Amino acid sequence: MWKLLSYSLLQCALLSFGQVLLKFALQKMPPFGWSRVFWRSLLGNWHFAACGLCFGAASLLWMYILKHFPLSMAYPMISLSYVLAMFSAIIFFHETIPAYRWAGCGMIVGGCILILK
Repeated sequence: MWKLLSYSLLQCALLSFGQVLLKFALQKMPPFGWSRVFWRSLLGNWHFAACGLCFGAASLLWMYILKHFPLSMAYPMISLSYVLAMFSAIIFFHETIPAYRWAGCGMIVGGCILILK
């Protein structure tokens, strides 16, 4: 099941990086609204476009994963994106992560290891 782990990590990386790009996009935009100004700023934001590409690629990879692996093993692997997102929060947004969140991430990784066995 190393193949499943490899594909899942790539899919989770695409999802997590897409979220990072979405956060960057939203930081550069005016407050959400149904105005033309908001929608123009959204459509002209390259971070938003890149996040869509990441989500699209992650979706295509997810379709491949679902086609070739049991759902009961594949679906829990998505939770690894939470772990990658925590690392992204530190790297890109300089967030401080408390110990109890790291403990939760450790449980997620432990659960994924058990699922792969």
